[in-house]
Amino acid sequence: FFSIIVFACISAGGYVEDTCIMNGDHGACGFGIFVGAMAFVACIVFLILDAVFAQFSSAEHRKYTVMSDIVFSAIWSFFYFVAFCYMTNKLSNTPQVFIDLKLIQPWQVSNVRASIAFSFFSIGTFAALAYFAVQKYRQGVQGAFDTTDQIESQVGGGGSGGPHLGTDYPGFGSDTAGQGGGYQKSSGYGGGETGDLSSGGGQYQQPAY
Repeated sequence: FFSIIVFACISAGGYVEDTCIMNGDHGACGFGIFVGAMAFVACIVFLILDAVFAQFSSAEHRKYTVMSDIVFSAIWSFFYFVAFCYMTNKLSNTPQVFIDLKLIQPWQVSNVRASIAFSFFSIGTFAALAYFAVQKYRQGVQGAFDTTDQIESQVGGGGSGGPHLGTDYPGFGSDTAGQGGGYQKSSGYGGGETGDLSSGGGQYQQPAY
């Protein structure tokens, strides 16, 4: 929503006869439109990815989706900060003579001021998005990128005497000596520890990403 206001206000009122009203600096208008338009497109893309995130069968795809969200949000928070400072400087240094000469209307100045204000709001918004994406990535480090199919296939391949209802696991219940061994889970994107799953001698190997 903020991104629409940023680029729409500049597009609608930021130019007079192809001249940027911010002291005639085309870079100020162009950069504001670029940052706002790209943020809008990216937000749509990430909304779609978030909607289908749980359906990704590959842990790598989930990992890279979250990482791209972190990188983009952090970069665009910085870009909005640059746009805010850039446009504020150019508008405040626009002389009245230039405004009178180009017949710039008050509503056009108001449009540019609105785009500057929402650029400022967007700094915190994208910083928050980056923060939440980092939290999501940390959850993935602890196993959130695993899919149910992956876990079931690995546990199911552990042996005919695999874990069954009522089996206790070390760290989660009582000692299981003599009941088919233990299950030990590790976190992280690297390899994991292994342990007997059953009397059949099956082993569980944490998937490496």
